[in-house]
Amino acid sequence: MKKKVWIVVASIVGFLLLFLVGAPFIFRGKIEKMVLETINKNLTAEVAYDQVNISLFKNFPKASVSISGLTIINQAPFAGDTLLFAEAIGLKMSVMELFNSADKPMNIEGVDVYNARFNVLVNEAGITNYDIAIKDEDLDDTESTDDSPFSLALNQYSLNNVTVLYTDLSSKMKMVISELNHSGSGNLAQNILDLDTQSNAKVSFVKDGTSLLNGVNLGLKAVIGMDLDKKIFTFKENEATINQLPLKFNGTVQLFDYGEEYHLDFATPDSSFKNFLALIPEAYAGDIQKVKTEGEFRVSGKINGQLTETAFPKMEIIMASDKASFQYPDLPKAVRNIVLDAKVINDTGLINDTYVLLNKLNFQIDQDIFTAEASIRNIMDNALVNAKLNGMVNLANLSKAYPIKLDKPLTGILKADVLTQFDMKSVEANQYQNIKNSGTLSLSNFNYETEEMAKPLQIKEAALTFNPSQVHLNRLELKTGTTDLLATGTLDNFYGFLFSKQNLKGNFALHSNNFVVSDILKASDAPAVKTETNDKKVIATKKDPLKIPSFLDCTITADAKTVVYDDLTLKNVVGKLIIKDEAVHFQNMKTDVFDGQIAFNGNVSTKTAVPTFDMNLGLQALDIAKSFGQIDMLKSIAPIAGVINGKINSNIKLNGKLDGMELTPIMSSLTGDLLGQLLSTKIDANNSKLLTALDNNLKFVDLSKLNLDNLKMHLELKDGKVKVNPFDIKYQDIKVVVDGEHGLDQSINYKLNFDVPAKYLGNDVSGVLSKLSATDMAALKNIPIQVGLTGDFSKPKITTDLNQAVTNLTNQIVASQKDKLINQGTNALSNLLGGGKKDSNSEPKTPEETQKEAKKEETINKIGEGLKDLFGKKKKE
Repeated sequence: MKKKVWIVVASIVGFLLLFLVGAPFIFRGKIEKMVLETINKNLTAEVAYDQVNISLFKNFPKASVSISGLTIINQAPFAGDTLLFAEAIGLKMSVMELFNSADKPMNIEGVDVYNARFNVLVNEAGITNYDIAIKDEDLDDTESTDDSPFSLALNQYSLNNVTVLYTDLSSKMKMVISELNHSGSGNLAQNILDLDTQSNAKVSFVKDGTSLLNGVNLGLKAVIGMDLDKKIFTFKENEATINQLPLKFNGTVQLFDYGEEYHLDFATPDSSFKNFLALIPEAYAGDIQKVKTEGEFRVSGKINGQLTETAFPKMEIIMASDKASFQYPDLPKAVRNIVLDAKVINDTGLINDTYVLLNKLNFQIDQDIFTAEASIRNIMDNALVNAKLNGMVNLANLSKAYPIKLDKPLTGILKADVLTQFDMKSVEANQYQNIKNSGTLSLSNFNYETEEMAKPLQIKEAALTFNPSQVHLNRLELKTGTTDLLATGTLDNFYGFLFSKQNLKGNFALHSNNFVVSDILKASDAPAVKTETNDKKVIATKKDPLKIPSFLDCTITADAKTVVYDDLTLKNVVGKLIIKDEAVHFQNMKTDVFDGQIAFNGNVSTKTAVPTFDMNLGLQALDIAKSFGQIDMLKSIAPIAGVINGKINSNIKLNGKLDGMELTPIMSSLTGDLLGQLLSTKIDANNSKLLTALDNNLKFVDLSKLNLDNLKMHLELKDGKVKVNPFDIKYQDIKVVVDGEHGLDQSINYKLNFDVPAKYLGNDVSGVLSKLSATDMAALKNIPIQVGLTGDFSKPKITTDLNQAVTNLTNQIVASQKDKLINQGTNALSNLLGGGKKDSNSEPKTPEETQKEAKKEETINKIGEGLKDLFGKKKKE
């Protein structure tokens, strides 16, 4: 009998195990079909998921359905935008729900969402991307929303590591809720229940480009009474935190179709001054439990009324402290006599009547006392600001009283005595007559140092004076490294820049005795990004491109005795810089450099993805070796450094693209031209492989004696090529015309057209030509020879047209004598060239005739050899 019982039990257990293992395969198709049916019946978006799995072990005795890789992509007008991505969504239900017939929905008891991201968007027209549910009027008559494959009978739900990004383009608002973890439990199938919830998240909020919240930690642990029929939610047991500040809520929130109604009050559970420090994020406030405090800090508030499109709840939020102090245990100084009286009030129910009062803020560190008062009214329509700042702060004491995380402590004395009254519309419209400012603000002996800065910064003095129309920079004297700077000027729209996102407008005069760019701009230390390709590892350093700040709209008159940029030292730099629209415009800039002077006008812009420049340069008496040797751009355009010594005057017009990381010219993009004149020049052919090769092949020219004084050239730059317009060079009584181009890649393609006097052909040829008359000799005095230069500057190739020159010279002699020889007989030309020529049908040649024929051939060969002899390794004087 016992044996039979055990057999039955074993059979049942075996069946259950088999069912638990096999259920996912049995019901997967059914569940997946139900998921697709639910999506298609309820949503107007493109939905995809990786897979649907079923488990009877995970939450036994409940069945678990998991949907992994769920993605919801919007249709028009947000086509292509991802509304939701969830790494996993888990559904819990009774095992018996799996056996429901097709006409009976499955009741879901729990929902868990993991690692999800919601991207909620409201466009300029107010249309939302989350309105993707199929509306009842869109359904066919045969369709019904009551026969959904799933129904909710929740008693538990959770969101785990969820990010919600909310962007409202119509109101220029953006909110980010990150690291959201929220859970709730209760019998949500009932209309009246208590929901036990626990939440924490980080919240950031930006309005009109102004960050109002940045990573604020919010937490709430609460039991909320819910009346789903009346849509009333009541705070019962609860504890909320803002950063580390604890708050307790009482009251109700009721939802209507047209808005919400609030009846809430809240307060800190105690009045310890630690509550004030708790408002500050923990990363900056440290462990406040160890801080010694005296005095009280209280936060309390009441919110009563409706929030609709036309109504705003009345409210009063109070933060108060009197004669409080705090001191961190490991810091030497305390902050004492802290007085705070601040309120946010709305007593009419109209949103524009909300106002903020900072009736008093005082604190003292050592003997330094600082006070402030402020009020902001008419917030929504046209904010009216009234503020007063007065006092002195020794900045060195800040890090001694509060745990400020700095590599090096601050030093310096800040003094303020400022009174200001303004409204935001006047600021936005630059109506300075409506702004009332007075007072002074100064900073002296300020020292600051961080890893982001190339050198420590020392501000000896900075003094501002406030008046209704402008803020005057009376003096700014600073030093960093070996750089000194003295600035004065005016800020035209200081408040517009601070409060209305306007560009900063001003006029400044800058003076420096020594300005070293590397003292200001630090080389990028961006972390290396390692990528692997096959068996090779490539390490690249990612840097952000240099950008001219878009918010600057100012004019700077500069006067610097010395400016050092890399290996370039500029003297007596003067001129005007206009910075606007992400560009710098240079006007009448001049500097002494390379034993001469450079004047330049033009602009540099970083507004486009690839920066651009357009510049006019005037070079006066610059040393060629120094300027064309140290400036890479000039070196590529005209590689004459070390080859030609002397001075140059030049006008250069160039435009092109710049490397975004270094703001240096991209050589292949350059376009422009160069007009140059050489002064007091001397050639050193030994420093150029091209000139050395040419010098070795021209017997009749000594390049070291070539005079290039006052030589003028015109170079045109386009598509990576430098075209040289034809120019003449004189060497003694030889004329040379130079024409051609070279590439920025150092390739060359030039032609040298020589006009060579006959005397350079040697005595033998000169003797032959001496038989011509003086008139004929004058006509044949110059012999044209063309020399071609190809290859590149390091490996030049030299070619000549000597054979053609021989033919041309012979033809010239024949042509010059043709008319004379017609009258004298055909044998005269032969006699001139060394012998006569007989008809082929005449009698055999005599020995004398053969000798004359040979002499003729010899003479013609002498002309050819004379031309060829112009080229060789050994020069003739």
